[in-house]
Amino acid sequence: MIELHGIAFSNYYNKVKFVLLEYDIAFEEVRVILPITDEATLAHTPVGKVPFIRTDEGDLSESQVIVEYLAARYPEKPIFPADPFEAAKVRELAAVLELSIELVARDLYPKWVPGPAASDETKARVQRVLERNVEGFKRIAKFAPYLRGETFTFADICAYVSLPLIGLMTKTVLGRDIVFDAGIDWKAYVKRIEQEKPAAQRIAADRKAQTAAFLAAKTA
Repeated sequence: MIELHGIAFSNYYNKVKFVLLEYDIAFEEVRVILPITDEATLAHTPVGKVPFIRTDEGDLSESQVIVEYLAARYPEKPIFPADPFEAAKVRELAAVLELSIELVARDLYPKWVPGPAASDETKARVQRVLERNVEGFKRIAKFAPYLRGETFTFADICAYVSLPLIGLMTKTVLGRDIVFDAGIDWKAYVKRIEQEKPAAQRIAADRKAQTAAFLAAKTA
């Protein structure tokens, strides 16, 4: 049995969780308290990141590595398209979204979580780079209605868990939703996925429940 370790707040945790749910791969969830500093847990995730999984074969961290393992371990599950070029295009969409947009937006996180606010210089740089890279993402993302067209793919899983966070963060920190302002109606896109995919409904419900528990604990 696969153990998925992390927290429901994490978009990368939810990326792996969505894959496990969508493709009916049995797993158990184990909540992890961040930051990870104890050596016992660091033995399973070397730099203290979530998600990580524990399997009968050993441990794995890094969300994309985990997904690639699942695709190879369960070849009967269509996590990626059978056609090599289509599979590569799905991976390209996911990589551009995560490395050129979400990773850039992470420089705003100190403002989003307790800690020092992002400097004006950081805000200006992030906004400039995000505006350029979101336009690049639009060149390859079809949104018709999914990123590759009519078929829901792994790229849509990545977009579902990351686009709301990017939109909300930029709105909160920069004063404008850079994703929406670029012409990507991510709210309608996310709503469609949640209407059609039980896995998305489960993830949304679990995230909401864990958020409520976290806020309750802070005020207790």
